[in-house]
Amino acid sequence: MQKIEVVKVDSKERTDDFVALPYDIYKGCEQYVPDLDSEVKDFINPAVNPSFEFADIQPFVAYKGSKAVGRIVGIVNHKANERWHCKKVRFTMIEFIDDPKVAETLIGAVEEWGKERGMEEIEGPMGVTDFDKEGMQVEDFDQIGTVHTFYNHAYYPQRLEAMGFQKEADWVQIRIRLPKQIPARFTRTAQYVREQVGLRVVHMKKSDLRKRGYGRKVFDLLNQAYAPLFGFSKFSDKQIDAFIEKYVPLLDMKMFPIVLNDKDEVVGAAITMVSLSRAMQKTKGHLWPLGWWHLRNALKRKRSNTVDMMLIAVRPDYQGMGVNALFFDDLITVYNQYGFEFAETLPQLETNVRELSQWKLFNPEYFRRRRCYIKTI
Repeated sequence: MQKIEVVKVDSKERTDDFVALPYDIYKGCEQYVPDLDSEVKDFINPAVNPSFEFADIQPFVAYKGSKAVGRIVGIVNHKANERWHCKKVRFTMIEFIDDPKVAETLIGAVEEWGKERGMEEIEGPMGVTDFDKEGMQVEDFDQIGTVHTFYNHAYYPQRLEAMGFQKEADWVQIRIRLPKQIPARFTRTAQYVREQVGLRVVHMKKSDLRKRGYGRKVFDLLNQAYAPLFGFSKFSDKQIDAFIEKYVPLLDMKMFPIVLNDKDEVVGAAITMVSLSRAMQKTKGHLWPLGWWHLRNALKRKRSNTVDMMLIAVRPDYQGMGVNALFFDDLITVYNQYGFEFAETLPQLETNVRELSQWKLFNPEYFRRRRCYIKTI
C-alpha cells in the first residue's frame, strides 16, 4: 500500500496542487460549483488575507507518491476562542479521494497542529468568519451547489463520522417560490413600521458604501446582530475593508435595501444577489480569459431564475419589530421586475427559530442540510 504523506503548503508547487485538487475529485460532477482559484490562493496567503491578523491559518496537502489526493486548512481563530471560552482548532476546505486513510491522515495533521497550539477540540468545516463557507453537506447531493457554500460528495460525512466526529451544529437552506404580489400581512406590517416606528428603506449608491462610510456601518450592524450566533467571530476593520472592496462591485443596489431609523442610523440590511452558480461553473475557476465575461453576463444580462438571499440582519434592539416586513415589501417588487422565480437563503442555523419562522407564509422548502462536526483531540 502506497504511503500517504501530508505536508504543509509552503511553495508555489504545493499551492498549485492545493488549488487544483477539487477539479480531479469533482470531475464530471454536475452539482459542483468551483471557487475562483485566485480566491482560494488569497485565503491561504498571509500577505492578502486580513484574518491572519488574529488567526493562525495553515493549509496542508496529502500525497500518494507524487499525486495530490487530499487537502485541508487548519485554523486557530484566537478571537473566536476567546469569545466562546474554548480551545478549538477549526478545519476547512477539506477535500479527499474516497479513501478513509487519506481522510484520517488529513484530520490527524490538523489535530497535531492544533495540539501544538494548546487546542483541545477540532471542529469543522468552519472558516474564520461567517462570510467564509461553513458546514459539510449531509444530504441533497443531487442539488447544484452555490457560490457561497461547500458542495461535497456523500462519502465525506461518512468518513468523518467513522473517525468519531459528532454533530455540533446544523444549518439548512430555504427555497421559496416568489409570489407575484406582496402578501397582505407584510404590506400591513411594513406600513405600521414606517408610520409608528419611524423606519424607512433606502437604496444607497455604491459610492455611499465606500465614501460615506455606509459599508462600514453595515458591517458594524452585522457585528451586533450576529454576535450571539454559533461560532461567530467579530469582523475586524481590515476584514471589513477587504469585504467592501471584494463585494461592492458585484452588488445590484436595487437588491440591497438598508433600513434607517429617524436618526439615520443603520438598523437593518439585506444583501441579496442573483445566483451565480451556473456562471461560476462556466468559469472553471478562472477569471481569465473568459470567466469574467460569464460572471458579468449573469449579473447584467442573462440572469438566473433564482436570487440568493445572502443575509438579513437587524440590530438587536429592533428585532421583533417588523423590520423584515420592510425588506420583503421592498424586495418582492424588485424580484418580480427582474423576473426571478425563486429565492434561496444561505445556510441558516436550525436552532435560529426566529429567523426560520419568517418564511412560513411562503411555503418554504428546507434543503441542503450542512453540519459542523466536533471531536475531542
